[in-house]
Amino acid sequence: MAIGQLAARTGVATSALRYYEREGLIRSTRTSGDQRRYHREVLRRVAFIRIAQRVGLTLDDIRQALGSLPEERTPTKADWARLSRSWRPQLDAQIEVLQRLRDDLTSCIGCGCLSLRACALYNPDDAAAVYGTGPRYLLGDEPFA
Repeated sequence: MAIGQLAARTGVATSALRYYEREGLIRSTRTSGDQRRYHREVLRRVAFIRIAQRVGLTLDDIRQALGSLPEERTPTKADWARLSRSWRPQLDAQIEVLQRLRDDLTSCIGCGCLSLRACALYNPDDAAAVYGTGPRYLLGDEPFA
């Protein structure tokens, strides 16, 4: 299929498809007129890229995962299942962070801002700074007792 057809079918802009190709995430063949043509299996790869990006995976993560798929044949359901299982721990960790964000965003998140009255209770004297930068409690570090 032509790049415009792939864009229409996947909902991804042609510029993004060209970018994915430059990054080695998808492949095309060229016609004698130097136009891109994509095999139908690219539909599944583009759908996978979109979902992976939506859940916060990086292009490097996606590239590595797609690189584990067979090049000599269309990936099977078992290939996709294996790839999906390999991401489960990372996705579980992201889900945990999002749940903490949802549940704790209105309270102190251990950022060290000391701007809320509660910070004196949750993060006295910016104790969370020993864990590193950013919202330490939201990222999973435990407040000091």
